[in-house]
Amino acid sequence: MKTTVVIATRNRADELASTLRELSALRPQPPVIVVDNGSTDHTAAVAKAGGAQLISLPENLGAAARNLGVEAARTPYVAFSDDDSWWAPDALAKAELLFDRHARLGLIAAKTLVGPENRPDPVIELMAGSPLGRDAGTPGPAVLGFLACSAIVRKQAYVDCGGFDPLLHFGAEEKLLSYDLAARGWQLCYIEDIVAHHHPSPVRLPAAHRQRLEARNNLLIAWLRRAPKDIVTATFSAPPRALAGAVRRLPRVLRQRRRLPRTVEARVRLLEGSA
Repeated sequence: MKTTVVIATRNRADELASTLRELSALRPQPPVIVVDNGSTDHTAAVAKAGGAQLISLPENLGAAARNLGVEAARTPYVAFSDDDSWWAPDALAKAELLFDRHARLGLIAAKTLVGPENRPDPVIELMAGSPLGRDAGTPGPAVLGFLACSAIVRKQAYVDCGGFDPLLHFGAEEKLLSYDLAARGWQLCYIEDIVAHHHPSPVRLPAAHRQRLEARNNLLIAWLRRAPKDIVTATFSAPPRALAGAVRRLPRVLRQRRRLPRTVEARVRLLEGSA
């Protein structure tokens, strides 16, 4: 098996147990690493009982906890699951073949089916019809975004760009990672016949809170990577609370700022113009 499944989780032990059962039924069975983001429930016991390698953290690192799972993986490819998502029986094998054939393929965004009725996630239509088209020699439409619960990465590419940025903690973290992969020359593709299943947990942040975090982080991403005129636009259009939260992180932004290459910037603007 060339793929390790990495799951970052916090205080959703029952959902994690279900996901581990689904992953344990895959053949061949992939190694699974669970990164526990400072849970106070029985998450650790569930991970051990489910046969996963457990990395226990004393605090909640948010999306960046996945970085520790990738670091611990001993396979060339890493598939992300959330504690409420898992992979279809043939998904990882199909992804391995594509990664083996396409040396610059850094990330595969899978088709995500939601709930027991297998509803396509709305983002799938956007990725399948990506205005970026299909680059020569690639296996699917080019994308600059993905769902973290249904993405598979080449470990080399992920490490090359630093993984998920701890600055964002949680919310819109996929966008920044997509930008950074593309800036390093890695390809990101949507693949229709690689499937992940997502049964959203009822234990989640309230929608309004999540929207505030995403607004703050989208502003931070603009400050970190975009051209000056885009920074001005993003700053003046940001909600006040998002702006306040971003300003508190400004010293770190200034240390980490790295503008996107012109080719990637052009693709970002093409996507923004089609939204």
